[in-house]
Amino acid sequence: MSTDWPFVKMHGLGNDFVVLDARSRALDLTPERIRAIADRRTGIGCDQLVVIAPPQTGSNGSSVSDATMLIHNSDGSEVAACGNATRCVAALLMAESGSDSVVIETRAGLLDAESRGERLVAVDMGLARLDWREIPLAEAKDTLHLGIGIGPLVDPVGISMGNPHAVFFVDDADSVDLTRLGPQLEHHPLFPEKANIEAAQMLTPPDAPLGRIRMRVWERGTGITMACGTGACATLVAAARRGLSPRKAEIVLDGGSLTIEWLPDGHVLMTGPVATAFSGVLDPSLLS
Repeated sequence: MSTDWPFVKMHGLGNDFVVLDARSRALDLTPERIRAIADRRTGIGCDQLVVIAPPQTGSNGSSVSDATMLIHNSDGSEVAACGNATRCVAALLMAESGSDSVVIETRAGLLDAESRGERLVAVDMGLARLDWREIPLAEAKDTLHLGIGIGPLVDPVGISMGNPHAVFFVDDADSVDLTRLGPQLEHHPLFPEKANIEAAQMLTPPDAPLGRIRMRVWERGTGITMACGTGACATLVAAARRGLSPRKAEIVLDGGSLTIEWLPDGHVLMTGPVATAFSGVLDPSLLS
């Protein structure tokens, strides 16, 4: 494999990514290589490594997307969806093409993204999936009340945004020991594909015109991150389903805020900033 691989280091509210462009040549990424690149001491460091790949083409040779996005957690595992990464890749593709909108293909489906001003991108994250089989869960459950918990994290709402989430409502999100409780709940037997764990605190009453929710997250395969786009989407949907929030809210994360709206058609719209930290070329040792 060629050792000359440029990268871009980007982030959405501190949820950071190493982005590699593999549209013109194949990239052989093993879990070991992903972990080496993601290592914050001996590699570049990131929550997720993101690969931009060519769009899939149909039998007539045409494509319905501008590119494919592949997402790998820092532990080497692959995931289907990442909201902050989608905004970052969308910003790169729009800057490259000069367009104000793009369609990105992911394992979770096609995602439409558009520019909302300087460094702001909106992404239609698709349908919030509410059935226990879609999350998925190991057994049939009312996803509005999963009935599991440890310590202050009890009775979450289960939702899939292309990846599984368990949203726990608490009185004080900042006091929750996510470092200890997050991995235990991530690996709970109810979640055969593991789960992202959110601790959410309502900051506004249910009848507020715009909700405001404080949320912290433990991401499966990564750990605590400063922001999680799909987690913010899941949190808003969970709060609206419980009658705790209107269908549009500001989600206050460790790295900043996202605006999330659960649209009447069931799709979830996420709007937030993107930023480029730096770019470079991978050292050959990271690909050996």
